Amino acid sequence: MAKLNEPMSKPILVFGYGNESRGDDALGPLLIEYLEQHCDLDQVDLLTDFQLQVEHALDLENRKLVIFADASMACQSAFAFDRLIPAKDESYTTHAMSPASVLSVFQAIQSQALPECYLLSLKGEQFDLGAELSSSARQNLNEASQFLLSLLQNPDPSFWQQQLQARSEHTSSALQTDPSLEHA
Repeated sequence: MAKLNEPMSKPILVFGYGNESRGDDALGPLLIEYLEQHCDLDQVDLLTDFQLQVEHALDLENRKLVIFADASMACQSAFAFDRLIPAKDESYTTHAMSPASVLSVFQAIQSQALPECYLLSLKGEQFDLGAELSSSARQNLNEASQFLLSLLQNPDPSFWQQQLQARSEHTSSALQTDPSLEHA
């Protein structure tokens, strides 16, 4: 039972971050907009911001599963799905933190177990101020949205681990069959 002044958190949090004024950097917030329209939110909280900050560690309280979603130029395919582990990295003392650093802060300030946390990176190409979302980023958003919906429809950590393994094998297979991806 929740304490009287303790907020009720849903077991799953999807946190999309990025700047909607910078072209493909809007992918994280746009993913949240998509979920608002297409996802059963009974067990899911959605959150968006321009960047991660130390205060976002508090948003992880009382969660079972967390997905951070952001645009990335480093993706080899439309999107990447990775498990996050806490790390006190270079971003720890800046205004814009990495997801791993947010997890590290959570561990430092909370006495509860860290939820399972993942990073959904959506491939972006155009990040100029005032730029529109590129057509390739729009397609990547569609693919990542469908993948994320499948996860949210099955909020079992073992299912998410299976999907992580399948994505990992898919990426490894692509690297073996397409040498141009090795240096992307």
